[in-house]
Parts: sequence; structure tokens; C-alpha cells
Amino acid sequence: MFTDSQLKKILISQKAFAKKEIEDFLEKAQEKNVGLAEYLQANKLINEERLYQLAADYFKVPYIDLDDKNLHKEALFVIPETIAQTHKIVAFNKTDKELEVATLDPQDIEMFEFLKKKHNLQIKVYLTAPSSISMALKAYRHGLKAEFGQMEHKKTKADEDEKDGKGLKKLAEDLPVIRVVDTLLEYAIIEGASDIHIEPLEKEIMVRYRIDGILRNVMTLPKSIHAGVVARIKIIANLKLDEHRLPQDGRFKIATQEYKVSFRVSIIPTFDGEKVVMRLLNEKFQLLDLGELGLQPKALAIIKINIKKPHGMILVTGPTGSGKTTTLYTILNILNTPKVNISTIEDPIEYRMPHVNQSQVNPKIGFTFANGLRAFLRQDPDIIMVGEIRDKETAEIAVHAAMTGHLVLSTLHTNDAVTTLPRLHDMGIPSFLISTTTNVIVAQRLVRKICKKCVESYNLAKQDIEELEKQLDLKSILTTLEQEGVINQKKQTINSLLFYRGKGCKECNFSGYKGRVGIYEILEITSDIGELISKRVTTDQLKEAAEKQGMLTILEDGFIKAKQGVTTIEEVLRVSKE
Repeated sequence: MFTDSQLKKILISQKAFAKKEIEDFLEKAQEKNVGLAEYLQANKLINEERLYQLAADYFKVPYIDLDDKNLHKEALFVIPETIAQTHKIVAFNKTDKELEVATLDPQDIEMFEFLKKKHNLQIKVYLTAPSSISMALKAYRHGLKAEFGQMEHKKTKADEDEKDGKGLKKLAEDLPVIRVVDTLLEYAIIEGASDIHIEPLEKEIMVRYRIDGILRNVMTLPKSIHAGVVARIKIIANLKLDEHRLPQDGRFKIATQEYKVSFRVSIIPTFDGEKVVMRLLNEKFQLLDLGELGLQPKALAIIKINIKKPHGMILVTGPTGSGKTTTLYTILNILNTPKVNISTIEDPIEYRMPHVNQSQVNPKIGFTFANGLRAFLRQDPDIIMVGEIRDKETAEIAVHAAMTGHLVLSTLHTNDAVTTLPRLHDMGIPSFLISTTTNVIVAQRLVRKICKKCVESYNLAKQDIEELEKQLDLKSILTTLEQEGVINQKKQTINSLLFYRGKGCKECNFSGYKGRVGIYEILEITSDIGELISKRVTTDQLKEAAEKQGMLTILEDGFIKAKQGVTTIEEVLRVSKE
């Protein structure tokens, strides 16, 4: 579907109506709160087919009506259903050299290039109408329905077979099962998902992707396909086919010219069947520069100073999925020079780094964080990264290493920077050791970024301000915004400030967000803070002292980014409550 502004250009260019008429139509459409295309068709000023024929002439591509075409399954399934649904694109004819596709967006160059590289075919693009695409998408349902029916019969036969996995293996080799699993994996990579959830319900299977930290429903599959899908994933992840009562973990890799992605597979038994979660790790991941993480200038300067220190601890804290590993790898990438020996102990190794000795923990054989760390100290390391400090033993060895001339990088699960200190104390680390070995603590969250293609500004409504005042100290936040130079005018009120949000567009899947960035709280352990730690003062007293020396809280950093148009207030509140 075209936007009103695009449609206006098309109609003027193709001389379908006079410019003044189009402006009148647009005004009336806005009054009725409908799109220009909907208004024109509802008032019989132009029919859908004619409208899209004009658009095809404007974009210099041929028009096609798919109602007249007999859609062959071989061509149709070249583009997986989920991609066809999202991108409104259908393949209707395929030869040895060419793939003919019908689309609603002739400017979706990225998708055409993807299809060209994947299938090694020239792509011939046709424009079609929305009703035509809808009809074509129904053909997927009819095609798969027949195949799923056959699978139901095969599943029953597999259930009756010997319980040695042979029946399930046959089921996993069925073409529809292979197609469904390939589609799930391929689409997840294209959409930039970090996780795939395949959840069995009583009568169906729900498939969800985590994109930019938020789970989204992607498709619903018939329950009859569940055994085949799980069996297929078990085969490619090298897991036991006939084990349904115990959790299983595995991994596999998909590599093409465009991407190289590792999948970590976790399967657990639930009441309605086995649930599968796959974690995607892009091995072609481009390491960020410190400046690209989203740190404020003062915080960035503190990090740069502390990573140059030859020994001590740099700790990154936050909940699961808050970007801690990315921050650690970014710091490691800066420290990674031929002059130093770097060793890491991780669970799992998420990204491969050249010239870094990376080890994977394996508790089954006794290779834990503590044992790995102890072994590293015998190999003359300069810098050590410990995936996570989980217990007293690991904490003690890490502190000992930091005290004896090593730079130690690690993560902990705490809500903010200040509470990391009592957490270490709870693990049995003496206060004087915490204060003398810890250099800096980084607490962080990830917020979704506003989509640049559909960003708009707005002022907070009175009701929104009242709601915020119940949760936050808005006066304090305004003072921080002024001190950080984000707002210039003194005595500016919250209702006069412009904030930003995304309207929602095709580019961001109508969510208003695309990509993520960090919001941070950087606690530098200065001599003053170190003295307070040694005295074992309360967390509130530590926080007050940290803020006096200029520490921005996660919430304050989030509001700065919301005012700068990077994210929204809603996002900041959502993640800062974790």
C-alpha cells in the first residue's frame, strides 16, 4: 500500500486528476480519517485495478492481475509464506534463468537482491493490487493444508511405529516439515531475531520471534506438524530423537555468502509437548566502537580511563538480554593488541575474537568458571574475561587476580551499579578488597530506538505528565537535562518539551521502533567511594555519593536519549523497571 504523499505524486504525475482535485480528495480523506486510496475507491472515483495500473506506469514496471494466473506450488513456495505475508510479495512463475514476482512495493530493492542472491536467478518485478496479493496468499494455505493432511496420517503411523526414533526420522524428512523449519530459520535471520520460540498449545503451535528484545507472534501452525518440526530440529542439532521426557541442549550453524549464524537449541518437555527455543548468534557480528554503544560523553571518558589501567576489575551488570556481553566484547576489542595476552572463560562463547584465547565452560566434566579462571592464572594472562561471577569461589579468584596485577572483566546480575557492591559482599568478599580492586561498574539496559523513517515529535499531554509524576521525580529529571545541556532554557516545564515517537511504517513492521541502544549508569570507584565501601555504608548513602560525583542513573540517561529523539519515554520506563 502506498502512503498518501506517494499516491498524490503518482496521481499528479500520471494526470489522473487535477492537482486541486487531489488536494480536495486528500483533505476529505483526512476528515474521515481514512487513506487517500480508500477514499477514492469508496467514492468510486477510481477502481483498485486502475489505481495500481497508474502506479505501475509511474514506477515503470509492468502490472499484473494474479486472478488470471494459475499459481504453481513450485514457484509459490520459492518465497516462504511468512516473507510473502510481511513483504507483500509473491512468486508466480519460475524458469531456469528468471523468477517473476508480484509485489505491492516495487521499491523493495533489498528483498529483490536477497531473492536474486539466494536463488541465483534474475528477478522480474510486477506491480499488483492488494486484493490480488491477498488472493495469492490464500494459495499458500490451500497448498500447505493438503500437505499437513498427509503429515497427520504419517504422524499417526510414526506413533504406531517402534519407539526407536525411526518413525520420527521419516516424519522429519517430509518436504513440508523441511520447508516449515527452513522458513522459520531463514525468516528469523532476515528479520534480525535474537530468539525463536516454538510453543505447543492444546490445539496448535505458536511460533514467536524476539526482535529488538520484544517477543512477536509470527505464525500459528497445526498441532499435527509439531512432532515433525521438533524431530527435524533435533536432527540438525544432533540431539536424541526418541528422548521426550528430559531437557536437551544442542547447536548447529547456517552459513551462506550473506550470513553466518549459530543456533543454540534448548528443548524442554511441557504439558502440551516439547517446547523449542533457539538462540541466534550472528558470527559476522560487527564489533562496535565504544562511542557507538550510546554512552554519554562523561561516561565514555570514565570508561576509556579505566580500561587503560593495568589491573583491577571492570564489572558490567544488568538483567539477561541487556547487552552486557556486547559491552564486554567492545572493551576487549580495544584492549586486543599483540602486546597483551587475553584469555576468556565463557558460557557460551557468543562471538569469536581473533588472537583471544576463548574457553567454553563444561560443568559436566568439572570445567567451571572458577576452575577455568584458576587455570588461566597459570598461563601468564594480562587480561581475563569471566563470562559471569555466579558464586563465592569465582568472585574470590577474580578479586585475587585483580589484586595481583591482572585486568579482570566480568558480569553480574544486579539491578543497578551501586547494588553490585553489597552483592559482592554477600558473596563473602571483604569490603576493603572490593574498594581496592574494583575500577568501574557499568549497569545497563537496552532500549528500542525510534524508527528514523516514521519519527514524529509531540508534547506530553496533561494526563501523561500526571501519570509520570506518580512514578518519577520530574523536577530532578528536568534539572539533570539542564545540567547535561540537553535543554537550554532555564525554568522550562515538562509540558513545553518536545519528545519523539515512531508512527509505525513498513520499515519497522509498524512498531515505531528499529534497532536498540544502551542506557547506562557508570559508577567509578574513586577514593571517596572506596572509603565509603570500606566503611560499609548503606546502598542509599553510596548512591547519593555517586550522584554527587556526577553519576547519571539509568533513568536519567534514558530521559536524555528520549529528549534527543533516540528512544521514547515509554521504552525508558519499560526497561528501567526491570
